[in-house]
Amino acid sequence: MKQRKPKLGLSLMPTEDFREASAELFKANKVEVMEWSFDFTWNGVTIEPWCQDIIDRFSQSNSLTGHGVYLSGLSARFSERQQKWLAQAKEEFKSRKYIHASEHFGFSEAGPIERGAPLAVPMNSESLTKGKEMMRRFADATQCPVGLENLAFAFGLEDVKRQGEFIDQLISEVDGFLLLDVHNIYCQVENFRMSERELLNLYPLSKVRELHLSGGSWSHSVSGNRLAVRRDTHDDAVPQEVFNLAALALKLCPNVECVILERLGSTMRDVHAQEEFRDDFETIEEILEFCYA
Repeated sequence: MKQRKPKLGLSLMPTEDFREASAELFKANKVEVMEWSFDFTWNGVTIEPWCQDIIDRFSQSNSLTGHGVYLSGLSARFSERQQKWLAQAKEEFKSRKYIHASEHFGFSEAGPIERGAPLAVPMNSESLTKGKEMMRRFADATQCPVGLENLAFAFGLEDVKRQGEFIDQLISEVDGFLLLDVHNIYCQVENFRMSERELLNLYPLSKVRELHLSGGSWSHSVSGNRLAVRRDTHDDAVPQEVFNLAALALKLCPNVECVILERLGSTMRDVHAQEEFRDDFETIEEILEFCYA
């Protein structure tokens, strides 16, 4: 049986440069699905009416996916802040219709620190138990399919190799899915000199429901003595290597439902960057047409 072509969409940024960069895509009705980081506004941030309209429109057409940022699902303790987060998620998912919801693998809350870039966890039995508990809470709050996104953080090569299996155990607790971030795979391939196919095959590819594509940046040590490190910073155009990886991933993942292009707001303030963003979207369109012809 021929696979159905996944829907192509964007990760919504509530910034003026995103509105300008994406306007042509919306006008041409090319955006089929929208991803919204639903916890973005829970700390007093307000969004403009145009952004609210997009969220509501895609919710009403059953084309909205939810992506959490601040749950910190693998923190060592269950905090009052996380409890409040889940309560807010419950209300959010009652008020809007989401296809599914995802969060990041890893943790970003520890002790007095409540926010930050998600970090890797020791992949041991205690982390697994804590993570499974949180996945159950997440699924209960949203009342929809929930999943985890792979990350590019790791303590070493062995952790890179184990991440896919560990995520599989976490999402299996709730019959969940994997959000495969292709740029994060690219980061691991570059930083740990792994084979693309070898690394992909370490993940539960049959459980991939969504793909993320984005750009990033290279970081160099102050001394200049170490190799550059690839980082998933979402602040640049998508590299050709990531497009190639996406084509490979689509061949290996039989159940992908949507592909999302990500780029941070306020990184597309000039005309050239906005054109790059639209070009990236159209390149993904071409890849999907080729892979599902």
